Amino acid sequence: MTKLRSLLTGAAFLAASTVGALAASTDPIKIAINEWTGQHISAHVAGQLLEKAGYKVEYVTAGAVPQFAAIAQGNLHLQPETWDNNVGDIYPKAVKSGDIVEVGPLGLSPREGWMYPSYMAEKCPGLPAADALIKCAQAFGNAETFPKGRLITYPADWGTRSKDLVANAGLPLAAVAGGSEGAMIAELKSAYAAKAPMLMMFWAPHWIHAEHKMDWVELPAAHADCGTDPKHGFDPAKTNDCGFAQANIGKIVWKGFKENWPGAYKLVEKINLDNETQNLMMLEIDNKKRKLEEVVGEWVKANEATWKPWVDAAKM
Repeated sequence: MTKLRSLLTGAAFLAASTVGALAASTDPIKIAINEWTGQHISAHVAGQLLEKAGYKVEYVTAGAVPQFAAIAQGNLHLQPETWDNNVGDIYPKAVKSGDIVEVGPLGLSPREGWMYPSYMAEKCPGLPAADALIKCAQAFGNAETFPKGRLITYPADWGTRSKDLVANAGLPLAAVAGGSEGAMIAELKSAYAAKAPMLMMFWAPHWIHAEHKMDWVELPAAHADCGTDPKHGFDPAKTNDCGFAQANIGKIVWKGFKENWPGAYKLVEKINLDNETQNLMMLEIDNKKRKLEEVVGEWVKANEATWKPWVDAAKM
């Protein structure tokens, strides 16, 4: 009986030690939820895997900019998909002070610029080079814009970057604002079905890339001196005519995250999602109107070989 009691006590101690190593805190990990589907996917993938590793999670709706103050203060703990091109002043200051910790890249390859259906390469030889677009801009035109090409830009309340670039570079394009994301997608799908001209300001990841083959115009690279040094853009005699700065997408946590949940921190370090993965899940959610949790759960079930080493890392 004494030997049995000793064995049971040892087992209990080992179990307690394992739990202690896994999760120094039993508090739930609060994951930020922003305004777009891709981020919802990243957040719920992280959440479901953290739950598999033994953690409690909560999903908390937070604006893309206000969330940084909440993370710095410890009211939110994890944001697995942070785009650094629209973060304001709070984020870099919080990182510099140590209140927010950058864990590493998520794995997505963001792209923002002018895209066209792959079939347009036959109508405009030389694409994706920007010079080719200038030479055959008429191939992208319609009755309203001819002889200029037609460029569908973001809705007016999203800003005027494309319109400004067209004007600053003197490009033979007519910038036409899209009514909404939905309207832009509807026009793109209609053009694709008819093999009609199409040039549009857009972004990736997005589910449309899982449904249609799109290519990107190779615009002049963004440069910090584009506003003062004309050599960086389309025209060596003009300024402010560079392409668009591209974002970096990373995982960030509250400064106390690693101490409170050391195993979870190891898991977050390992999480990696690529564009194709997110595009396909967004297609199911946004286009086929399926439930987010169901789609993410299906991915988790089908990809254990991918995520199991991430979860195992949390238990080491």
